[in-house]
Amino acid sequence: MKQWMKPALTAAAIALGLVGAAHAQWPDKPIKLVVPYPAGGAADNTARILAQYLGERLKQQIIVDNRPGASGTIGASYVAKAPADGYTLLLDATSYTVNPSLFPKLNYDPAKELAPVSLIMQVPLLMVVPANSPYASVADVVKAAKATPGKLTYASAGSGGAQHLAAELFSQNEKISMTHIPYKGGAPALTDLIGGQVDLMFSATTASGAFVRGGKLKPLAITSSKRQEGWPQVPTVGESGLKGFEVNEWNGLFAPAGTPRPILDRLETETRAVVADKAVASRFAEMGVQGVGSSSKDFAAFVKSETTKWAGVIKAGNIKVD
Repeated sequence: MKQWMKPALTAAAIALGLVGAAHAQWPDKPIKLVVPYPAGGAADNTARILAQYLGERLKQQIIVDNRPGASGTIGASYVAKAPADGYTLLLDATSYTVNPSLFPKLNYDPAKELAPVSLIMQVPLLMVVPANSPYASVADVVKAAKATPGKLTYASAGSGGAQHLAAELFSQNEKISMTHIPYKGGAPALTDLIGGQVDLMFSATTASGAFVRGGKLKPLAITSSKRQEGWPQVPTVGESGLKGFEVNEWNGLFAPAGTPRPILDRLETETRAVVADKAVASRFAEMGVQGVGSSSKDFAAFVKSETTKWAGVIKAGNIKVD
């Protein structure tokens, strides 16, 4: 070996050693978990459970940082531009796979600037109508919509959200036309649905379930791929005639792209262990959500598939947001 090469190789070896040591010591300071939605919602609740139990496993404090606004894009952009060192993470939701089609001028690229770590939980939606509605099945709704196109109305918590897109996907697949009535939040939408001001709604079981059990709403179908343990009497949309139909709201963990693989691997391993923990499963059950704890590979495939699905729905429906 030429003598002049030895100092360069020594320097490179030292640098690699320092990098490896840094990975081995991670985390040696608090981690920030960004939630791009307001405090008190499903994503925030999931994040706080994850922060507690993941922090215990990593032996480091995880601080939940709510950065709401612009359908979750403000917080997601913040993490996408953060240092890729494992100290700034993102807990995002369904809108993550919707926003690239709703906001074509995003100042970040989810596919290139964020790395999926694990799908943490998901929750199906119920297709619900007022308790005194004349509709008793999905077939009844489809029949009425075809008889009077545009007359049936459906509520949502806002344009471009999971509830809106689930109804739009349903309408496109059934080749029917219904009128969308967007609200500023799920609570007022459900209030008007119960009062009969709108005909139906696709609403997460966590939001509409109490009203169904209280006899104020009637479930026609659930959007999961199979019947759910908590709702065994409710058929899936697939069973009701629309095979392959599946929509779930979800929460997942992401890190900035470029985060060292050893850190990503440990995050994945520890996150999956958290979701599998009996105490966490119990808390998820109380929330009415289903823990998943997927691999990063499976989560990346899920994100890609969902992004493609919603891009098609948004394009076909010419969906815009203000």
